[in-house]
Amino acid sequence: MKAMQSKFQIKNLNFYYNKQQVIHDLNLEIRANEILAMLGPANSGITTLLRSLNRLCDLTPEARIEGEILLDGKSIHDGDINVTELRRRVGMVFDVPTPLPMSIFDNIAYGPRLSGIKGKAAVSKIVEEALRMAVLWDETHDRLNMPALSLSGGQQQRLCIARVLALGPEVILLDRPCSGLDPISTAKIEDSLVQLKERFTIIIAPHSVQQAGRISDRVAFMLMGHLIEEGPNTEVFMNPKDQRTSDYITGRFG
Repeated sequence: MKAMQSKFQIKNLNFYYNKQQVIHDLNLEIRANEILAMLGPANSGITTLLRSLNRLCDLTPEARIEGEILLDGKSIHDGDINVTELRRRVGMVFDVPTPLPMSIFDNIAYGPRLSGIKGKAAVSKIVEEALRMAVLWDETHDRLNMPALSLSGGQQQRLCIARVLALGPEVILLDRPCSGLDPISTAKIEDSLVQLKERFTIIIAPHSVQQAGRISDRVAFMLMGHLIEEGPNTEVFMNPKDQRTSDYITGRFG
């Protein structure tokens, strides 16, 4: 069995909004082609951590970061890093679906066209592949010219995943992508994520402990900005090292 390659290495990460510290001395390795579930109650710093990984936090003027975040061994804050390219490599899907006010096809094609891909055949191929990976092609292939906003909530979320996939990312960040969805839509997204890890590294803030148990390879538990423990899914769920992890997983708090 080959050793898992490291995708992200986070070293001594501290994060502040003005004077409020929301992440404390976090050290974490994120492996390639695995699903890492980031567990924790509200105000654990998980959303901030996800947004730090592709520098979306740069958009918040009062944010300040200390420490290192390495992507494939290179700091994402190096002076020669192109932030737009970083966000293509590390795409993010939010909890509320945000389709663009255009057709299903144009939603997926928007990013590739902006990046310079021309020609109907080339764009159509990307759109189909992205929709297939997001398990949405069979439901939409005969109505690609319809408004994306006509899709159901679960379909809109899978469309947003497909829109990220169309840009050819290496990492997908998901911040509670199933929080407002019904069980059937949630199951379809979970199925697609398990298939996608063959090609991508996936970091998800799941909407429930149960979801983390179903889809993750590794689990990291955070509390009040501190990483309490992380490890393989089975170890953290079956034999957590810290009592606080056990309490959260079993529903005693959070």
